[in-house]
Amino acid sequence: MTLVQLEYIVAVDDYRHFATAAEKCFVTQPTLSMQIQKLEDQLDVLIFDRSKHPVVPTEAGAKIIAQARVVLREARKIKEIIDEEKGRLSGALRLGILPTLSPYLLPLFIRNFLERYPDVEVQVEELITEQIIDKLLKDQLDAGLFVTPSGVAGLDEKPIFNEEFVAYVNPQHPLSQVETIDPFLLKVDDVWVLNEGHCFRNQVLNICQPQEENHEAFRFQSGSLEALKKLVDKHGGLTLLPELATLDMNEAEKSRLRWFNEPRPVREVSLVMHRSYIKRKLTEALYNEISAALPPGIRSKKNTQLIRWN
Repeated sequence: MTLVQLEYIVAVDDYRHFATAAEKCFVTQPTLSMQIQKLEDQLDVLIFDRSKHPVVPTEAGAKIIAQARVVLREARKIKEIIDEEKGRLSGALRLGILPTLSPYLLPLFIRNFLERYPDVEVQVEELITEQIIDKLLKDQLDAGLFVTPSGVAGLDEKPIFNEEFVAYVNPQHPLSQVETIDPFLLKVDDVWVLNEGHCFRNQVLNICQPQEENHEAFRFQSGSLEALKKLVDKHGGLTLLPELATLDMNEAEKSRLRWFNEPRPVREVSLVMHRSYIKRKLTEALYNEISAALPPGIRSKKNTQLIRWN
């Protein structure tokens, strides 16, 4: 049994396709298939059910693959120990980030981080929460930036900041006439929301009052907060935005913002790793860089109410 063989079975489990797994491992499919077959012969057990399309692990195979992930994760810690001894930060950092965070948070820190650590290659994927969690647990990501608490066992969550929810209101809407608003004034059927799957959508629905039974001539849900803003501008109504999304607004857009009364609803944004994560120094450096890049005051929130998404 070799580490290479374990890498091959993990790759097949990740991609559920022998040819794709071989491509990702930079070997030919016959080479990958032969090594997996040798491992199965050695263990005297089938790891994959090849009659299924896509290929799936057998019951015993799923347990073997889970243990293979642990072994490979521990093996990679050897290089981390060496790097720490040499006092260097280098290599790839695979980061997952929410679509409702990426366009607003990423530009605040990524340039300084890359300049400070030129030997680090940052690979960023924009994913919804469930996808980030799944990839963290499968060791396909080193860290994730998303909203916590997740309640998922096996993850280490390091809160960075609490971000307020802000209403973006069309000037013709009644709520545009008030300076601050209470959550009980918001009705779901009056708020433009994101598609299902976004944790931000779930939090918005948790803030708003239940939907009333009525017929709507037009109802639209988007995967983009910017699209929802444009709907408010052109079609009316309101939407909720994360606080960071308001930083680069022009004066006309800022005039449409309405903040909540205390306790103000917030979401907790964290840097999340697998509990047995490697690259500890690298993720600590990332955490510190993000914290330092935040606008003044965003970390020191008082009299707020944490809104859960799950």
